[in-house]
Amino acid sequence: MTHSSPRRALLTTAAVLALGALHAPAALAQAAGAYPAKPITFVVPFAAGSATDQLARALGQSITADTKQAVVIDNKAGASGMIAASAVAKAAADGYSVLITTNTTHAANEHLYKKLSYDPVKDFAPVTGLGKGGQVLVVNAGAPYKNVGELLAFAKKNPGKLSFGSGSSSSRMAGELLKQLAGVDILHVPYKSNPLAITDLLGGQIDLMITDTSTGVPQVKAGKLGYSTQKRSTQLPDVPTIDEAGVKGYDMGYWFAAYVPAGTPAPVVARLNELLTAATKSAAAKSFFDNAGSEAWTTTPDELAKFQAAETQKWGKVIKAAGIEAE
Repeated sequence: MTHSSPRRALLTTAAVLALGALHAPAALAQAAGAYPAKPITFVVPFAAGSATDQLARALGQSITADTKQAVVIDNKAGASGMIAASAVAKAAADGYSVLITTNTTHAANEHLYKKLSYDPVKDFAPVTGLGKGGQVLVVNAGAPYKNVGELLAFAKKNPGKLSFGSGSSSSRMAGELLKQLAGVDILHVPYKSNPLAITDLLGGQIDLMITDTSTGVPQVKAGKLGYSTQKRSTQLPDVPTIDEAGVKGYDMGYWFAAYVPAGTPAPVVARLNELLTAATKSAAAKSFFDNAGSEAWTTTPDELAKFQAAETQKWGKVIKAAGIEAE
């Protein structure tokens, strides 16, 4: 009798483990079913009032209405989004810390910085794309050129005389790509943010910039020459794309997407994908997209991973061709 008890204990343990294995998927499904059971934090890499912040707030409202759980917006601005990305990379992989971000942290930074405090691929589980937008090429209203062709003809005749400002990686790369594809020499002037560059553009300190429409359209009444994606903006139907205006192959937009820490259970990711996809269709999100001149764009986690890989390669090429040294 005494000899069989350790064996019986082992058999019992094995049975419990086997039962546990059988119930593991059920437990995971249950975890997703209960998700969210507490407030979710949306970590935003940019300041309050930025386009990413506005979108995060609109999506958060919709998720709260849907789930009756609060969504807390945590703005961790600075260091080109690295502070926010690192915070989410290190957070618990339970679906309650969500990075609402852009191409800056997940396509551009790895080419712009020698050392990143996070890995844009290994540290995250992609959830879904959220939106895409284009940028507008604006010049000072007093400029002698009235379209992209005239601007580039002037730039070719006067190498190094024109300057473009930028206050974000999307804006900078859009300018660099224009120089590369059009074969012109235009001086880059860096700014802390796009609104500061717009102020100098209006004051005549710089000649042009390619900026997000929410920054560029309200300020620049005349002088909107071209749109940066392959499709015209619904907000600016009369503004030709830069590609249409003669710079063939020109395409440089920006995008928003959601990520959670790597290792977040797949059912939780799937539930979050469902909630965010529905949120992009909400009235608040629609109002944001209309005002920002962008549009909702949702994906599966796998589609976002593939898209991110292609974008990272594209940004890398432009940055390398521009001779920009990683900081």
